Amino acid sequence: MDCPPVGGTFWFQIFIRLNQEINAGLADPRMKARITDFGYTVFASSPADFRTFIAAYTEKWAKVIKFSGAKIY
Repeated sequence: MDCPPVGGTFWFQIFIRLNQEINAGLADPRMKARITDFGYTVFASSPADFRTFIAAYTEKWAKVIKFSGAKIY
């Protein structure tokens, strides 16, 4: 089956739509209660929030790895 070529914009739009739908689901009090019943913390975020989180997380663990002297061969 042949698929039309898709660029980064196509995938970015899918990611944006998924983010919107997930955040809408997380806004539902029943969904939020169900998730917190499993012990998770519920919060909605944006792609920019996620990018900031990943950057901070990477910086934090890079310092730990560097301090430990761990090597990947």
